[in-house]
Amino acid sequence: MSKRVSTNSNGVAAKDASSEGGMDKQKMLLSADVGHFSLVRAMHLADLITLMNGFCGTMSIFSSLRYTLGDADELGQVWLALAFLPFGFFFDAFDGKVARWRKKSSLMGQELDSLADLISFGVAPAMVAFTIGMRSFNDTVLLTFFVLCGLTRLARFNVTVSTLPKDATGKSKFFEGTPIPTSLGVDAVMAYWVYQRWIHQDLPLGVWAEGTAFEVHPIVLVFVAHGCLMVSRTIRIPKP
Repeated sequence: MSKRVSTNSNGVAAKDASSEGGMDKQKMLLSADVGHFSLVRAMHLADLITLMNGFCGTMSIFSSLRYTLGDADELGQVWLALAFLPFGFFFDAFDGKVARWRKKSSLMGQELDSLADLISFGVAPAMVAFTIGMRSFNDTVLLTFFVLCGLTRLARFNVTVSTLPKDATGKSKFFEGTPIPTSLGVDAVMAYWVYQRWIHQDLPLGVWAEGTAFEVHPIVLVFVAHGCLMVSRTIRIPKP
């Protein structure tokens, strides 16, 4: 997850004249009462790249839906749903580099970054899990828990980012809790299951309490564990 606010070693926003002027101009455009395209004009190049992250996540969700609706042959749409997610990560990492290169950061960029991450690394992986067989009511509750953990983790980051210790370049020294893009690891595991055809009734570890109100696929606990790691306050992962 790439955040686009430049801060100094004391955690105070370090804004040069051009960056501050860019933020003021963006706020003016966003709050303008007239102009059908004022929102588009207010966006920086990095913001548009961030939107591509959200595009990849949304397309992944639609690919999963096509498979569940029976509009696809074999597993092509599942593979497509999984393939979109690494591209989302590429755009997520690239937008921060572009923002630093152009020296244009914005509060809107921060919010777009978090919202796009929630789609690509929270909702989309949960949708893939549903698609390949984690479809009982209890499965969906636990997958929703995973998504909400991602949502909470992103909100916490936005609130606390200015207080985290910074290095000489102004970047936070560590992640508090695992970053939400680490869900790509779970995506890789699901890709292996799809490759082995371990899906639906053949999901690893099978199903518990089948046919009852307590039916659940125990493998969904992988998502629960990942969600707990994201909201942890004690896990600190150094930033590369």
